[in-house]
Parts: sequence; structure tokens; C-alpha cells
Amino acid sequence: MTIRPILFLRWVALIAPACVALSGCLSTTPIWDSHFGQSVRTVTQAQIIDPDAATHHPSSSGIDGKAAVAAMSNYNASFQQPTSTTNPFVIGVGGSGSSSGGGGMPAPASGQ
Repeated sequence: MTIRPILFLRWVALIAPACVALSGCLSTTPIWDSHFGQSVRTVTQAQIIDPDAATHHPSSSGIDGKAAVAAMSNYNASFQQPTSTTNPFVIGVGGSGSSSGGGGMPAPASGQ
């Protein structure tokens, strides 16, 4: 064996136990774990103006059942046959724009 592999093995023999010994000094994150999600809850609560609004103002009576059923059936029917939309990028092609048939060009005058 040459001297380089011996030096390398010496360094590995010194560094490996040191790494194993120092890994016991690492601590987990009990403080961070106990506060996990607290910032999200705080921001969510900050977005609510009045958390007790439901107790301050009683709910209104709303609408009767027949009107609610009619509204929901109209709403659901609007998705059964959606209205067809035209392509906004096609301008003056097809339809009843010009009857000359000349590709949108005006017809020549009869006196020429």
C-alpha cells in the first residue's frame, strides 16, 4: 500500500467516530413542533373581523321552499344547454354581412 490510502484511512478513522459522537448532541425541534401551524391559525383569525358575528345578529328567515327550489332548478338548467358563443377572433367571415359574394369587396358599378 502506498501512503495516500493509509492517510485517507487514518482521517476516516478519526472523523467517523467524531461524527457519531456529535450526532448525539443534535436536538430535535420540540419548540418548533409545539408551535407548528400556529402562524396559519393566527393569520386566519386576523382575517375575521368579528368572530362572534353569528351570536350578535340572528339569521334572517330567508325565502320560502318553493322559491328556493325554483331558483335551484333554473340554476341547474342553465348548465344543461350552455349558450353557444361565437369566436371573437373571426371578424366578418360568414353570416349575413354582404350579399356580393366577392369576399367582402363591394360589387362593381354597372356603368363601367
